[in-house]
Amino acid sequence: MKHDTSHNSAPASNQDATGAAPQFTVDGEKTERDWPLITRDEVERLLAGYADLAPLAKIAWHSPRPFSSAVLAHTLDGRAWFVKRHHARLRSAAGLAEEHNFIAHLRSRGVPVADLLVDRAGHTAIAQGDWTWEVHAAAPGMDTYRGVMSWKPFFHASHAWSAGRTLARLHRAAADYDAPARALQPLLSSFRVLSSPDLEAALDVWVQAQPGLARSLAKHDWRADIAEAIAPAHARLVPLLPALRSQWTHGDWHASNLLWTDAAPGAQVRTVLDFGLADRTCAVYDLALAIERNAIDWLAAPATCTVQYEHIGALLDGYASLAPLSDAEYEALIALLPIVHTEFALLEVEYFDDILGDETGVRAAYDGYLIGHARWFESEDGQRLLAWLRARRSEEGES
Repeated sequence: MKHDTSHNSAPASNQDATGAAPQFTVDGEKTERDWPLITRDEVERLLAGYADLAPLAKIAWHSPRPFSSAVLAHTLDGRAWFVKRHHARLRSAAGLAEEHNFIAHLRSRGVPVADLLVDRAGHTAIAQGDWTWEVHAAAPGMDTYRGVMSWKPFFHASHAWSAGRTLARLHRAAADYDAPARALQPLLSSFRVLSSPDLEAALDVWVQAQPGLARSLAKHDWRADIAEAIAPAHARLVPLLPALRSQWTHGDWHASNLLWTDAAPGAQVRTVLDFGLADRTCAVYDLALAIERNAIDWLAAPATCTVQYEHIGALLDGYASLAPLSDAEYEALIALLPIVHTEFALLEVEYFDDILGDETGVRAAYDGYLIGHARWFESEDGQRLLAWLRARRSEEGES
């Protein structure tokens, strides 16, 4: 799932007079939002803390993405700013600064990312009461996938190819970023547990280090469920772990977190957005997550859940055009794909239970996401996808 994205273009047609669309969630859309809409007064007070910004003219759009609130704000000089507000339980100023430091590194290596504004005190992450704020300059490119949820496909295979090549470019730029993993906090794309040969021990340490997560999981038979649904796939991953080099990654590579040159076939990625889930994982993790986010229609009914094989092939070809995977890395990709969602799904359980008190969200995150996705890969359709990936590699080797 994704944090708020979408910088440019006109408000979507399903928005009401306030510019507010239904919120995207783990299992579809809903009209009630997790967090209140950002008000004009809030934006005016925030922008007053930045030097040389013109007064606010209007708020053009409210993002439908979950986990935070965001708007596109226009100032009287004609410029546009992406303003994002997090609850302090989700992101402190220090936690948000970790993400911003990574963005700055990528920019220094030539990756096209949005520019972060620095306030008069020299900060890009601003704490105000219960909220933590950030402001980005509206980035160049068309927001082609503004209204598209995670788990919905690319419009064209050529888009998947460009997204794959851009992901490889990002990984190459991030390879020398030596910051440690982010401090433990909700809603990160984490690889701390699955990267350990001892799944059970690593999971216990990770859960107990996060009191909110531990409280939420205490309501479930989570150890038994993970042993049944996750552990067998993890056992297949363990021999391949030495091939996976730790590095910072994006953590939420979906078409809607990218701005494009246009919407037509052949469009290229123009800007990379939304590093809210970024952390130290590995390149294969990010690539598996890109397949999971873009190529399997998890929001469809089980009987109609489709796999975009052409898009997966294009994504992998685009990636390999800059950063070909070794045989061991490719095998690790296949082993990791069924369980790459594990740690983030557990953190979503904490989010819906301990932070929001949303039982419907808890069920969707635990039963549908954590367990359901892993079990799908044991089904005929899931096994067909994994077999296709193996066959694809064999065919490449013979060509």
